Amino acid sequence: MPRDTLTADRIVRAAIELLDDEGLDGLNMRSLAKRLGSAATAVYWHIKTKDDLVRLASDEIWREVELPDPDATDWRTAATAHANSMHAMLTRHPWLVQAFGSHLLHGPGQARHNDLSLAIYEKAGFAVADADQAAGAMFTFVLGSALGPAAQVSLNRRLSKDGADAEQLMADAMARATETAMQFPRLRERLDTPAATEYAAAPDYTFAFGLQSLLDGFEAALTADRASRRK
Repeated sequence: MPRDTLTADRIVRAAIELLDDEGLDGLNMRSLAKRLGSAATAVYWHIKTKDDLVRLASDEIWREVELPDPDATDWRTAATAHANSMHAMLTRHPWLVQAFGSHLLHGPGQARHNDLSLAIYEKAGFAVADADQAAGAMFTFVLGSALGPAAQVSLNRRLSKDGADAEQLMADAMARATETAMQFPRLRERLDTPAATEYAAAPDYTFAFGLQSLLDGFEAALTADRASRRK
């Protein structure tokens, strides 16, 4: 593809697809150019470095996060929708979790998310500084909840590239982990019962449980603050 038929937007969209397929380690200008049917030099004409490309790609996927209108609903409904949408985005693009630890990420897409998050907690009744803390706590919780699935995707990809039987390696590791867990009473109780299957599936439900618990804590703090101001 000739250089003048490329645009930065097309390059960024292709980079997102490549990152979703191959992760951060699989992103390089040569592979990206091949996906675009172009030369690497043509890509460099629009985006100078891999760091710039990761930054632009990450900011683009932040636009997938739902931005509920805090004035159109109650703050808790808005916070729940926002957190769920952010968690879904991070799950769709697991490389972003890794990118937070290796790249300086910023841009209008992420800024819109940050601004909306602050608006939600200000509407809830938090003072400005406390709204910052609430938004930060929610972001940390959602990011942490997405870490496990992202790590699993990265691990499976690495094992597959090493030519190993990823499924067998995982099965062997789980068997050894089960043997270790049987040495501890509470873990053994959960594994040595018919409920073991449900226990193994618990991570599927922990995000919803944690989200509601965090929001309950915010609500309790707001209620306590209002009560103290009435005294």
